[in-house]
Parts: sequence; C-alpha cells; structure tokens
Amino acid sequence: MLNEFVYCPRLFFLEWVQGRFEDSDDTVIGRAAHRTVDQERGRAPLPGEEQLKRARSVWLSSEQLSVTARIDVLEGKGNSVIPLDVKKGSPQADGKPWPSDRIQSIVQALILREHGYTCDHAEVYYATPRRRVTVPITDAAASWARSVIDEARRTSDQIQPPPPLIDSPKCTRCSLAGICLPDETNLLIGHLQHAPHRILPRDPDSRPVYVTEAGSTVGIDHGQITVRKENKVLAGFRLIDVSQLALFGRVQVTTQALHELFEHNVPVLWFTFGGWLRGWAHSPPTSYAELRRRQTLAHAQGGLGIAANMITGKIRNCRTLLRRNRADQTGPVDALRTLADKTQSCTSFSTLLGLEGTAARLYFDAFPSLLDQTEVASRFAATGRNRRPPRDPINALLSFCYALLTKDLVATVLGVGLDPYLGIYHRTRHNRPALALDLAEEFRPLIADSVVLSVVNNHKISANDFITRAGGVALTPDGRRALLHAYERRLDTTITHPLFGYQISYRRTLDIQARILAATLIGELPEYRPMTTR
Repeated sequence: MLNEFVYCPRLFFLEWVQGRFEDSDDTVIGRAAHRTVDQERGRAPLPGEEQLKRARSVWLSSEQLSVTARIDVLEGKGNSVIPLDVKKGSPQADGKPWPSDRIQSIVQALILREHGYTCDHAEVYYATPRRRVTVPITDAAASWARSVIDEARRTSDQIQPPPPLIDSPKCTRCSLAGICLPDETNLLIGHLQHAPHRILPRDPDSRPVYVTEAGSTVGIDHGQITVRKENKVLAGFRLIDVSQLALFGRVQVTTQALHELFEHNVPVLWFTFGGWLRGWAHSPPTSYAELRRRQTLAHAQGGLGIAANMITGKIRNCRTLLRRNRADQTGPVDALRTLADKTQSCTSFSTLLGLEGTAARLYFDAFPSLLDQTEVASRFAATGRNRRPPRDPINALLSFCYALLTKDLVATVLGVGLDPYLGIYHRTRHNRPALALDLAEEFRPLIADSVVLSVVNNHKISANDFITRAGGVALTPDGRRALLHAYERRLDTTITHPLFGYQISYRRTLDIQARILAATLIGELPEYRPMTTR
C-alpha cells in the first residue's frame, strides 16, 4: 500500500480505504512474475539463532511503525541481510529504482532492523532487464519513509479520497482508472479544461447470464458455470465471462457455485417467472463505510437537489425519445421541457413528485403514437400505463424491461459500495431497491422504453409471445428470451457521452452514473449530473 501511496495517493485510498481492486494485463503479468517468490521457502532464523542463507516470502511486522511487510526474498550476507523486492518492469531511465519501489525496500529494511537484523542496503530486482538495483538505507531515507507512513495514515483517515491526478501518464495503464475516473472527476469539478480521455472498461467481455429453464440447476465445474436439467448440460459459461447470474422462476443454484460467484464478486439475482425482482445475494460490501454513512444521511435528511436532477434527467430523456420518434408531438415535447425546467426550482419533494407524475402522464399519453399499430400495441392506448399485473402486452414489455434495468442497477450500486435499499427520491419500502430505482429514472426512456419500441416496431415480438391469465398479461418463454436479447443489445449500444465526449456503451454508463452519485454523496463532486442525451 505504501508503494501505491507514493505512486498515487488516490489509488492508495481506493484500494486501502474503499477496498477496490481490478485486474489489468499489468497486474496479471506482475502476479506471474511474482509466482515463485510468493511461495514460502527456506528458513529465516532470528539474529543469534543461526546463519540466514536465503528465504522467500518472509512476513514481518513493526510495532514502532505499525506496518507489515512480506519480503519477497531475504538473503544473508555475512552478518547482515539484504531484502530483495521483485518487480516485473524496468527501473528509471537513469537506472535508479522508482520512488514507489524505493519506499517498499526502505520500510522492509527498517522492519528488519527492528527485529535485530543488520541491514545497510536493500535491492530491487527488475524482471524486464533482469537486473538488481541497490537501495541505500541512510538516515535521510529512513526519515522519508517514516514521513510517508504518517502521511499515508492521515490520508486513510480522510472522508473523501485525494483528488485525481491531472493529465498524468500514470492513469493510462492504471487498473483502477475505470473506478477512479480521473479525467471525468476533474472535468466535473473544473480542474480539466479539455475533453477527457476515453476511459477503459473494467471488464468488457463479461456479461449477465440469464437462466429461464424451469427445473434447471446452476452449478460449477472446473471454472465453468453450468446449467443442467435431468442430468443433461444445457449451457456452460466460463466464470470469468459472467458479470451477474439472473435466475427466473423455479431454478436452483448450488452452494459450490455461490461460493465461486461470490469469490469473483458476481451477484446472483432471483426473479419470479413473470419477471419481478425478488432478491439477490452478493459478496460482502466494500470496507468504505463512510460512503454508506453519507448515503444514510442523504436518505434520512432528503437529498432534494440530487433527486431533482435525477427527475430532470428523466423528463428530458422522455422528451428526447418523443422528439426523435414523432416530429409532430410538439405539444407534449414543449410541455415536458417546461416541466424539466420547473424541477430545478423545486422546494419540496411533494412538488417534485407532482411534476414527475404530470410528466409521466403526458409521456405515456403520447407513447402509443410511437408504436406501429400492431395487435401487440392495439390495447395500450386504451389502458395506459398499468402494472401488478400488466393488463396488455406493451405494459408487460415495459414492466419486464424496468425489472431488468433495476436488476442491473442493483448489481451496479452493490459494486460501487452503496446500499440499494436506501433511496434518495424513492422512499424506502419492504423489498424495494429504492436507490436502484432512483438511478433507473433517467435510463427508463434511454434503455427500457427504447427496447420496447424496437421489438414492437421491428416485429421481433408478436401476439403469440404473450399469455393472458385472469386479465394479466405475461411473456411466454420464447417472448422473454427475445426481449432479453434485445435488452442486452441495447446495453451494448455505444453513444457519445454528453458530458465527457467519448464513445461509451449504455452498460458502462450505468456504472459511471453510480460512481458520480457516490462522489456527490461524499462531497467530492458539487452536484449530481444526470445522463441526458441530446
């Protein structure tokens, strides 16, 4: 962690305080280079016991400095010892070790001295040039190391993370760049004047796995998630390719599979057969308790400014959807613009609720005009928006897509370290993921409503894909699969981000908005900025 602190204090805060970590090519290669020295080998006797020759992965702690260190290689040389730290890269151009590597070696030497060893220098082995570099342990070096430890400890006690680096080459290959959002954060707080660099997705290859086959069982077999029914394998997925597991209806999951999924931070979400989100399981939340405390305060005191911006984003996106699909809808379009402007001057939640309700009524009154008048769409104009249960096919499609969107945002806020139940705009109710519903507001027209328009107007869904029971309408298994495919395609659609100017998928945008919200709650950003398209 001291290595990370010297490299970038914000990176140290994200890893040490918030408990964040993401792999990159560099971290994977680094682990491979470290594989040999991570194995505990050789004796490491204390001074006076016997001669120390060579030991690997020696773990020591310091009472004076209140730090611990695992020394890669500890070599004996006469009456003294030499700690050797292994790095995958190269030293600086002048042949000296990087400051972040130097701090580790100095602290290791100080810990060894505290345990009675004689240590006048340390060494860093750089794997790329296959060369050792000496680190002298002088009084000045020891004093610098102690000051770094004290500064790191003060930083870890802060509420907010240190500010991001500005236009630093260090961010380019940092594995946490997609979590840190250095350029995005600097742009929002006014520290960056140019368009941010395109962020790197944390894991662009992993995707949700949906299991809809009644009576099937999800298990784990040699690193693969398998779906079986009656001793027959229906499907298999590499664990590293799975971002979440969604189970619909009567589907089982084994304890062994749950353990592996939680080990890889993959949430499991349970739905009813009809698509209602019933609950989820996830690995323990991040250790950044201050974020959840701030979320609780915002929930208890009411974050009207954040809520108003969320609803402003929703109304503007609804207006954009109407304007893009029907040029003759000038009345509702103008009215929605007026309502969006009014939300910015709200002085109470009751007023905000009234404006949002009026906007929803205007929007869904105009929504039927966006649909081809097929048999699927024919009943929506007469019934309007309804649910629990939906009474026509369009409402069944909308409700299912809203449940999917809520599911994705539950997984997202859990990954960020927020509590999905403690909302800001939506009030807390039993089994209601209020915060996920808050973030879903601005994405309903962009993702869910757009998917419904697409499958209906492109005839991907027909009347045969629905079943009616006691007046309620639900999707058949085939209809549900068709809608799931359309929904996932929509999430993979890339757009130009209106704030940051780069190309990004809707899937990645969900994560960014959750992180903007988290940064707003802890005071790092002055206000929440919703995702709105032009």
